[in-house]
Amino acid sequence: MTVAVAPLSDIDKWVRSDLLLIVLFIIGAILLARFVGWLSAKVIERIDAEATGADALVRSEAEKHRHAVAQVVTWVTIVLIYCVATVLVVQRFGVPLAGLVAPATVAGVALGFGAQRIVQDILAGFFLLAERQYGFGDVVRIAAGGSSGTVTGTVEEVTLRITRLRSANGEVVIVPNGQVIYVTNLSRDWARAVIDVPVPSTADIARVTDVLHQVCVDAYADEELRPLLLDPPSVMGVESLGVDELQVRVVARTLPGRQFEVGRALRGRIALAFGSAGLAVGPGLTTADVEAADQ
Repeated sequence: MTVAVAPLSDIDKWVRSDLLLIVLFIIGAILLARFVGWLSAKVIERIDAEATGADALVRSEAEKHRHAVAQVVTWVTIVLIYCVATVLVVQRFGVPLAGLVAPATVAGVALGFGAQRIVQDILAGFFLLAERQYGFGDVVRIAAGGSSGTVTGTVEEVTLRITRLRSANGEVVIVPNGQVIYVTNLSRDWARAVIDVPVPSTADIARVTDVLHQVCVDAYADEELRPLLLDPPSVMGVESLGVDELQVRVVARTLPGRQFEVGRALRGRIALAFGSAGLAVGPGLTTADVEAADQ
């Protein structure tokens, strides 16, 4: 039995030419991918720096979209780099790409049936980004397919395939874009903090309204709270009537995503003001669902 052994000169020639190119392709792809990541970080830093002089409301929306675009472009570019590097490496091994067209077609069809979810995620991510449904830094509530509930959190990353959220408890939630049924954006354009103040049904409504109005004026004049408010909070009046209590509604329009902070500050101010004025408060100072509204 005779075994054919390649001459050492051929192996040496292959190592000096093709193998060297393969190593260079792999190292080049890794370095280029890292450079793209570094460049993306620099672009995001520049976006933040340029946004500091713009209007707070406009800046937040433009910045969120640019962050999302930068993340997606970075992800797509890195994927393309590794795909091109893989093709070049396969060529250096002497595999004829033309002969792989037919098998690749069959494999592509089979993979298409098995990877429908991935294709669905990528298409959904493309339209999500193109339609500006939400972006980096948005506070959103997402209902995903196959889940009976919703998840609420701050968007930390958006790619063509997944959306990564950070919940209020610090949990990281990753949602495939194709599984998103509907999205409630709590920080689009502007937000609204809605506070229902419970008072006894026998209370003097005129006096309650005066106290709440003064709280709104003081809150808007506060140096720390004023930058979060788009206009002075307002007292809407009696929202509901009960046997033993009624609720007076206070509404504040805030910067995107800051409605929770403003709501907590106003509730604290209202509790102190009622105590100072000798007014009774109902069973508890509660807040209605905080609404996010579009302009």
